[in-house]
Amino acid sequence: MVYELDSNKEVKNDVPQLLIDCSLPSAFIKTIELVKQFNIPLVIATTGLTENELQKLKDLSANVPVVQSSNFSIGVQVLLKVTEMANDVLNDWDVEISETHHRFKKDKPSGTALMIKDKLGSKPVNISSLRLGNIVGDHTITFGGLGDTISITHHAISRRTFAEGILKSAEFVLKKKNGFYSFKEVIFGS
Repeated sequence: MVYELDSNKEVKNDVPQLLIDCSLPSAFIKTIELVKQFNIPLVIATTGLTENELQKLKDLSANVPVVQSSNFSIGVQVLLKVTEMANDVLNDWDVEISETHHRFKKDKPSGTALMIKDKLGSKPVNISSLRLGNIVGDHTITFGGLGDTISITHHAISRRTFAEGILKSAEFVLKKKNGFYSFKEVIFGS
């Protein structure tokens, strides 16, 4: 089944308009080969990529547009922005991250937890990871001062949120000639 995102673009049946990769890191080499073969945009949600693999995506983006993120939830993008703001004000408070996902999740901690940790700068941050049942994804950042605490939480209640974000990214990337983009840029601009 072909889903045509851009109705103004002529589509050849044997050439895809873009590649969306939500697979494991083991498929990364094949993903890059296909993007180069068809010279098409890429939206990649694979978590656990190495620095070398991320650099390969950036190199690839000189020729085709690439949107890369460990999480395509709009709510998580807002959580990241709020976390940055809280960290700026509460810079001498303790910080902990907890995340819970379904028992089949491969990476631990999750790519989203690592994205949150990156927003906190170089301060030491513990990440607690749970794998239970069929939980789609819960992330909480707790800031603790000597007199109070603040927690910021995101609950993904359906995988639909990720599909909607990937669709937004696909529509975004089809309008670009090349470049390396984050989901943050898709949602908030550059």
